[in-house]
Amino acid sequence: MHETGRKRIFWHWGRTMYRYRWFVTLIWISLFIFAAFFAVKLPKQLKDSGFNPTGSESDRGFIQMKEKIGIAPSTITIVYRSRHLDLTSEQEKKTILESLNPLKKKNYVESININQNARLKEDKSIQSVIVKLKLDGPEALDRFPEMRKLIPKPKGMDIFIDGGTATLYDVQKATKHDLAKSEMIGLPIALIVLLFIFGTIWAAILPLVIGIVSVSLTLGITYFITGYYSISNFLPNIVMMLGLAIGVDYALFFVSRFREELKHQTSVEEAVAVATATSGQSVYFSGFAVLIGMFGMLFIKLPIIYSLCFGGVLVVFSAMTLSCTLLPALLGIFGHHINSLKVFPGIQKRLASSTMWERLANAVMKRPAFLAILISTLLISLMTPIAGMKLGVPTAEVLPPSYESRMGADLLKKYYDNRELSPILIVVKAQKKVTEESVIQVIQTYEKKIRNISGVKEVQSYIDILGQKTAKETALILRSKKTMNQIENEKLVRGRFALLTVVPHSDPESAKAADIVKRLRKVKSGKLNIFITGETAMRVDMLQRIFSGLPLLMLFIMAVTYLVLLSAFKSILIPLKAVMMNVLSLGASLGIVVMVFQDGWLADTLRITSTGYVSIIMPVTIFCIVFGISMDYEVFLISRIKEEFDRTGDNNKSTAIGLQKTGTLISSAALILIVVVGSFIFTDIEITKALGVGLFCAIFIDATFIRIIVVPALMKLLGRANWWAPKWL
Repeated sequence: MHETGRKRIFWHWGRTMYRYRWFVTLIWISLFIFAAFFAVKLPKQLKDSGFNPTGSESDRGFIQMKEKIGIAPSTITIVYRSRHLDLTSEQEKKTILESLNPLKKKNYVESININQNARLKEDKSIQSVIVKLKLDGPEALDRFPEMRKLIPKPKGMDIFIDGGTATLYDVQKATKHDLAKSEMIGLPIALIVLLFIFGTIWAAILPLVIGIVSVSLTLGITYFITGYYSISNFLPNIVMMLGLAIGVDYALFFVSRFREELKHQTSVEEAVAVATATSGQSVYFSGFAVLIGMFGMLFIKLPIIYSLCFGGVLVVFSAMTLSCTLLPALLGIFGHHINSLKVFPGIQKRLASSTMWERLANAVMKRPAFLAILISTLLISLMTPIAGMKLGVPTAEVLPPSYESRMGADLLKKYYDNRELSPILIVVKAQKKVTEESVIQVIQTYEKKIRNISGVKEVQSYIDILGQKTAKETALILRSKKTMNQIENEKLVRGRFALLTVVPHSDPESAKAADIVKRLRKVKSGKLNIFITGETAMRVDMLQRIFSGLPLLMLFIMAVTYLVLLSAFKSILIPLKAVMMNVLSLGASLGIVVMVFQDGWLADTLRITSTGYVSIIMPVTIFCIVFGISMDYEVFLISRIKEEFDRTGDNNKSTAIGLQKTGTLISSAALILIVVVGSFIFTDIEITKALGVGLFCAIFIDATFIRIIVVPALMKLLGRANWWAPKWL
C-alpha cells in the first residue's frame, strides 16, 4: 500500500463508504429527488436583488419615507412609444390614463399619473406614466403578473414597463432561462471532455452526477431558507456555476486516482480506501480553501454579498460532502466496471504514454528565472486597468435590451432628465410639527446651506412650493386645512417629518453626485434629524461598506489560506507562493473584466452591454471565488509533488513527476471549468456574464501560465527551501 494510504482517518472513511455503499447511495438518491423537486421552484421565491445597504443612513431614510411620510413603498413606470401619434397631446394622455382604469380600481394602487419630470428631448412619440403602489417589494412582485395583464397596449402604441418590481420580475425569468441555457451548453461539452479524459462512459458520468447533485441539494435547501430570510435573486446562477465547476473538479481527481489505484491494489475496497486517503484528503483541504474565500464575503455588509456567501458555502460544502461520501460509494459499486464501455481508445493510449508534461516541466526548469519574470510581467500588465476601475450599481442594465424593463429604463434615460428621475432625497425629522414657524425657519436655514453646496442645481420642499415667503407667512398658509391636505397628499410632510428633494447638476450615477451626498451629510442641521437617501446615497453607502470591508476580507482570506496550506504541506514558502500566484491570476482576470465591461473591449463579440462601469459586487465576488478555486490546482499539484518528494527527496525530479501525473488532469479539470463557467458568458444577466468572464480568464491563466510555467520555475529556483519548515511543524 502506498505511503499516503496508511490507515489514517481518510483511509478508514473510504473503507466505511465502501462497506455501506448501497445504503449511502440510496440515501443520496432520496435526498436528490426531494431537493430537485423544490430547487425548480426556487427562482419564484427570490424577491429581492440584495443591493440595499440594510441599516445604512440611506436605508433608514427610505424606511422613514415609507412609514412616516407615506411615500409609496414601490412604483412602476409605464413607458409608451408611438411611431405616428403625438403622445404629449391631451387627447392621447387621456387615452392612456383611461386604458389604465382597470388597474386603478385595484385596492393596492395608490395613484396613476402622467410623469411630470423634465425631459431631455421634446419627442412627442414618447410618454410615461408613474403608478404608485401600496405594496412593498415582495408583495408587488407577487402581484406583478396580475398588474401586467391590466396594462393594455393602446392602439398605435408600444408599451414597456420599468421600475424595481418589473426588473426583479424579469430577472426571475432571466434566471430560469440562464439556468436552462447554461445546462444545455455546459453539460454536454463537459461530458465530451470527460469522455476524452477517461475514455469510458461510466467514469465520465460520475463527475457530472456529483456536480448536478451538489447544485440541486443547494437550491433545494435554499428554497426552505427563503421562508425565513431574504435571499438575492442572483444566487441560483452563482450556485449553478460554482456547483458544476467545483463538483466536477473534485470528482475528476477522485475518479482518476481510483482508476490508478485499481491497477495497484488487491481489491476494489482497498482502491476506494487509498483513493479516499489521497484524493479525498486533497478534496478536504481544497474544499476548506474555497470555503475560506466564501466566508471572507461576510466582511462586506451587503445583503447580496451575504446571499452569495450563503450559496457559495452551501454548494462547496455539498460538493465536498458528496465527493467524500456518494462518490466513494458509487466507485465501490462500479468497481472494475468503471473501465467498461470504452470510447476513444486510441486517444487514451497516447495520453497514457505521453511524456509531454515531464518534458515541459524540465524545459521550464532550464530557464526558471527568465520565465517567472516574463509571465509575472505579463500578468501585472493585465492588472493595470484596475487602477481606472469605476464601480456602479446595476438596475435594469443587468438585463439585455430584449427584456421589457431594460427597454423601458433605456427610453426613460434617453428622453427624461435622469437627475429629476433619481434626485437626492432628504428626510427631515423635527422636534415639533413641521408647520410650526420655528421649525420652518430652521428648515429654511438648512435649505440655504444646501443651496450653497457646489454642484446643487435645485432644492425643493413643502416650503418652496408655497413660494418665497417668510417663516411666519408660510406657517399662516399651512394653517389652511385645504393646503395641508394637498401637501400631505403629495407626500411632502406629515407630522414632524418632511421630505426635501435635491437635484444635482451632474448625473446621479456620477462621482460628482456621490460627492454631493458626502458633503450633504456634513452640513449642520441644527435641531433637525437628517437622513440622506435616494439611489445616489444608497450607492455611496454600498461603496463605503465594500471599501471598509475589503482590506479585512483580503487579509482574512490570505492569512487563513496560508495557514490551511501550511498545515497541509508543512512548508513555509509553498503557501506563500500559492497566495502570491493567486493574487496574480486574480488581478489579471479582474483587469480583463474592467476592459470588457467598463471599456467595451470585445463587448460586441461577447454580446455584452458595456455600461461604462463594473458592477459594485464584482471585485469582491471574483476575489473570493477565484482565490478559492485557484487553490484547487495548487493543492492537487503540490500534493502530488510532495508525495514524490517524500518518496525520493529529489526536488526537481518530484516537480517533473508531479506535473507529469497531474498535468493532464489539471488541464482537463481547467478545461471543464472553463466550459462550465464560460457557458454563463452567453446567458442574459450581466452580473452572471461578468462572473463568467472573470472566472473563465482566472482559470485559464491559473491552469496555463501559473501551474505549467510559474510554479515549476519557482520550485526549481527555491530548491529544497520549498520544503523547509520550523521543527514544531
